[in-house]
Amino acid sequence: MKSPLVIDYYTDILCVWAWIAQRRNDELEDQWGNKIDLRPHWLDIFGDTATRIGKQWQDRGGYNGFGKHVLDSSSPYDNAPVSATIWQQARPATSATAHRVLKAVELAFSAQTALSFATTIRKSFFVDTQDIARLDILLSLAEQDGLSPDKLSAHLDNGTAMAALLRDYQTAREKGLKGSPSWVMNNGRQTLSGNVGYRILDANIREITEHPAYEASWC
Repeated sequence: MKSPLVIDYYTDILCVWAWIAQRRNDELEDQWGNKIDLRPHWLDIFGDTATRIGKQWQDRGGYNGFGKHVLDSSSPYDNAPVSATIWQQARPATSATAHRVLKAVELAFSAQTALSFATTIRKSFFVDTQDIARLDILLSLAEQDGLSPDKLSAHLDNGTAMAALLRDYQTAREKGLKGSPSWVMNNGRQTLSGNVGYRILDANIREITEHPAYEASWC
């Protein structure tokens, strides 16, 4: 049986475009099934929101101005709802806490489980405006999803989740990835980043899977 096409999927959990892209990934997995292997990885974009938003947006309304930008960006997409009070009440200090928990989920359960739980976390922030920088909130969400907090704590406490997260961050830098979301395919030969439509993603997967591997290298 032919091996599935590996797609390394890099995002920041607080990125609205990754929240929007989630429905496209769902459609890809419905369409391609076991012919693709979508593997979650994490980028450091909102690692320090006080600097990224509080300072970079200080002349444009600060957190409230950025929240309006997020709301306006999501408004054309009915399947990616965003609360009208986004970034007003809950202002997570960092995305790294959630990323670390997601690596713990991947280590304790599976990459597919981590992808699913990432959707839960994104919904809890973008729709329910919970502070997902807080470990207690994340572990509560995990328990609601049937994921044992004790199993996650083992990887959070012994450093393996942090090591896996730092490996993601380092690999993203080595690949020169700066945008969330980013889909990396064909052994790193092809990267799609940003607000990429489903048809473009599907066409690229189809092109790679339907042509022999030797066609990937030529002058």
